[in-house]
Amino acid sequence: MIGASKMGVGLCETAEGMGYSPDLCSYARSDIACATVNGGPIGGLPRPDMLVCCNNICGTVLKWYEVQARYFKVPLFILDTPFCHVGFADEAKRYVRRQLDEYILFLEKTCGRKMDNNRLKEVGKLSLEGQRLWQAVLNTTANRPAPMSAFDAFFHLALIVTLRGTRDVIDYYSQLLIKMKDRVARGKGAIPNEKYRLLWDNIPIWPRTRWLSQKFASHDACLVADTYTSAWCGTMKYIDENNFFDSMAEAYTRIYLNIGIDEMAKQVLEMIDKYQIDGIVMHSNRSCKPYSIGQYDIQKIIEKERGIPSLMIEADMVDERSFAESQVETRIDAFMEVIKQRKGR
Repeated sequence: MIGASKMGVGLCETAEGMGYSPDLCSYARSDIACATVNGGPIGGLPRPDMLVCCNNICGTVLKWYEVQARYFKVPLFILDTPFCHVGFADEAKRYVRRQLDEYILFLEKTCGRKMDNNRLKEVGKLSLEGQRLWQAVLNTTANRPAPMSAFDAFFHLALIVTLRGTRDVIDYYSQLLIKMKDRVARGKGAIPNEKYRLLWDNIPIWPRTRWLSQKFASHDACLVADTYTSAWCGTMKYIDENNFFDSMAEAYTRIYLNIGIDEMAKQVLEMIDKYQIDGIVMHSNRSCKPYSIGQYDIQKIIEKERGIPSLMIEADMVDERSFAESQVETRIDAFMEVIKQRKGR
């Protein structure tokens, strides 16, 4: 929200004035600063009773949440997930599963009441149903023309992130799916004249989503899929809805950012085939090392296996100071010329 509202630079500068390095993740910097000044588009978040974090996305979140736990003087629970290069070993499964039992004890102590197993099953089923609907929405962009773009998905993503496990998510994505299917039936595309189909990799450049959307559309190019929004439903295949609590240990550990480069490349190749991709746009994100560090390897694998071109944009998800518009524009123009030549314009 801070990034999309173009408030990231000011809050990042506030954090830097507090002594935090500009090299620290801009999500962490903006959030840490936001808490101290009630900043951001909604004047800060409510004071928490507890904090919970999981390192399946990155290691920065551990220190980030420790900082906030000290600031708000609240208890913190950390769920530690081992890195999965290829598979999910039994030792890892037992390790994560034991932590879920510890998590229950933490919640019961903090909330002052026992966990309701029936309520857990109910929320688990709603969560899984929401993930299925979200995936169904994303699947509609496999059609030509795509009824929505990845830039649309970046914003529709909000509910699966913040309200998963509620009826609101089911209702919202059910209606969105109906709308997308109607657009498919009418041949209504996200851009007026879709000729080229692209895949986005990494977190969005939130302050520049509109500019990027318009820039690619000017080349008749639509970003029809991305590795970011699909991450919220990519591990539902590991969920057993009749044994939600045990199976979630595997699902939380095997997410996109917690697997090896070869496994990530495999998923990207599957998306290339599924969505009939002509080229890949990779956001080399200054703030997100786990997402960005293997991109050049993935780029080489894609070039070898599918022979399609890729573009690397160096920027940041929140801190707009790392975005050089003229440089990015020149790179996009050159990238699209390559694709047009390959496709015979």
